[in-house]
Amino acid sequence: MAIFITGGARSGKSGFAEAYARKLSDRGVYIATSQSFDDEMKERTRLHRQQRERSGYAWRTIEEPLALAEVLAELEREQAGGAGRPAVLVDCLTLWLTNWLLRLDPGTDGEQETKTNEDRLQAELDKLIAAVDAYTGPLLLVTNEVGSGIVPAYPLGRRFRDEAGRLNRRLAGHCAEAYLVVAGIPLDLKRHAFRLEED
Repeated sequence: MAIFITGGARSGKSGFAEAYARKLSDRGVYIATSQSFDDEMKERTRLHRQQRERSGYAWRTIEEPLALAEVLAELEREQAGGAGRPAVLVDCLTLWLTNWLLRLDPGTDGEQETKTNEDRLQAELDKLIAAVDAYTGPLLLVTNEVGSGIVPAYPLGRRFRDEAGRLNRRLAGHCAEAYLVVAGIPLDLKRHAFRLEED
C-alpha cells in the first residue's frame, strides 16, 4: 500500500511519516535521497540518522540519490510474499527530483540536449511510478509542496517547481492514501477530496 505525504518545509511531514511507519510495521527501511555536498548537509544527515537510531524503532537506512525505482524493485524482490514486511519510507521525492534535474541540466540552451534530458527525466519518473505501483508492502513517500510560494527567478528553479508539481500530482493519484501536513497536523486529502460527477 503506497501512502503519499506532502507539506511545506518543517511542516512535520517526515515526523508524521516515521510515526505512521511505526504503526504499519515493527521495523522499517529508510531510503534517504539527499546528497551531502557540504559540512552543513553532512551534519544534518548525521543528526537525522542519530534521531532515527535513538527512536527505538529498527530502521535500516539506504542512501540512494538517483536509483530510487531500482531500490524499490530490489526490496520488492527480497520481500514479496513475506510476512511482517518492513515499512519502507522514502524521504524525500523532491530531493530525488532535484538530483535528477541537476544531473541532467546541460547548462546550455541547446535544443537537442534539452529535449534529450527532458525525455530522460520523464523516463525516470515513469520508472518510479511503475515501481510504486508494483510495490506490494507498506510504502510511505514523503515530498515537498513547493507550488504555493513565489515564482523562482531563474529557469532551473521554475522547471523544478513545475516538475515537482507534476510529480506530486501523478504520485498522489497512484497512492491509496494521501496526506498534507500543515503545522504538524496531517490532513487526509483523499477522504475530503471533492469529486466531479461524470456523465
